Amino acid sequence: MPKKNNPAPVTIIGGGLAGTEATFQLVRRGIPVRLYEMRPRVGTGAHQTDLLAELVCSNSLGSNLPDRASGLLKEELRAFGSYILDTAYKYRVPAGNALAVDRDAFAREITRYVKGHSLVEFINEEADSIPEEGLVIVATGPLTSPAMLQFLAKKFGHKHLSFFDAIAPIVEADSIDLNHAFRADRYHPEAKGDHINCPLTKEEYETFVAELLKARKIELPAFEKEARKQFFCACQPIEQIAATGVEALRFGPFKPVGLIDPRTKRRPYAVLQLRQDNLLSSLYNLVGCQTNLVHGEQERVFRLIPALRQAKFVRLGQMHRNAYLYSPKILTTTLQVKDRPNWFIAGQLTGVEGYTESTGTGLLAGFNAARLTLGKTLVDPPPATMLGALVRYITFPGHKQFTPMNANFGLFGDLSGEPGDDRRAAIIAEARRAFRQFFAEL
Repeated sequence: MPKKNNPAPVTIIGGGLAGTEATFQLVRRGIPVRLYEMRPRVGTGAHQTDLLAELVCSNSLGSNLPDRASGLLKEELRAFGSYILDTAYKYRVPAGNALAVDRDAFAREITRYVKGHSLVEFINEEADSIPEEGLVIVATGPLTSPAMLQFLAKKFGHKHLSFFDAIAPIVEADSIDLNHAFRADRYHPEAKGDHINCPLTKEEYETFVAELLKARKIELPAFEKEARKQFFCACQPIEQIAATGVEALRFGPFKPVGLIDPRTKRRPYAVLQLRQDNLLSSLYNLVGCQTNLVHGEQERVFRLIPALRQAKFVRLGQMHRNAYLYSPKILTTTLQVKDRPNWFIAGQLTGVEGYTESTGTGLLAGFNAARLTLGKTLVDPPPATMLGALVRYITFPGHKQFTPMNANFGLFGDLSGEPGDDRRAAIIAEARRAFRQFFAEL
């Protein structure tokens, strides 16, 4: 075991949210890190910059409300000292009750800190295998390179699993026609509103859906066509949702519930919401409009929405492969590989889904790698906490089918014996009690 005053460096593979959070947890405890990131030398097909912790899909880290699963997870991670979340709040942009960030400013700050830290050796190379010696945290994410995926599949003796994800378009704020839109947040009519809402009449909505279904899609490679059925439900392409029924979007990303159009004083038939994407308020993303349409078709179809008829698109949507491992067969609740305790896996590669969830596993992996380096007992959060419930899910051996999971109250047992809000309140109270005790014991 390395001496506490002269620890050996921990190798971290992947500079996304999990990898940079793990890096921070180690260097804050005086432990050097050797961080590998392949971009921009090797692209992913979805990333657009060479920045660490780039947010590829949405700029939102989920709900910030304390009585929501994502809010409870943020509460735990901030108490734990999450660098990623602290930086997110620093570069927060208006998004109602969600935590959304200026993605460029957020990633630039993290890149500056990590690359400039005296205890971090940054290596801009692709890692195609895991070093046998020393402590290693693998946080290569859902866009892990084919070479590393091949190594992981061979090493763990289980074919890696995958699903497909999609990203939504972004438009220039000045190109949105506010004569056909209004600012409001769901259920808060008295507030100014952080979202721009683009209402549609029944006729406009049905025309949009019809053209969406007729639009040409990007063809996937032949070997991926069967796997295209495995979309993560929260990131389904909008055309995939619409294909399930003409009303599907009205009960999904285009739902009008909780919104009143101030011009008509009525709830619209359907609504597309736009969320601010940067601190300058110059960019807005189309909430819930992940898509795999060819680029020309995206512009044509989305411009059928009255507020977007003259929209200028700065980024168009696309679909990409998201990979993850069968963690129940591979990982312990400390995020160590069962037969390789010097290897940790973190981030979406473990089967958690979402930015905050990925950050949480990076925090736990970095925290435990630090404790292993310093000769301390490793920890796993109690299952009654939100972070612990996620870890229990990805390591539970009894899954009939293991699929990616984000923070939600369905991960817990029924603590109250009552349905609805009473059950959720009981879960939150127990989670906070369990976390306080766990944290105090550390």
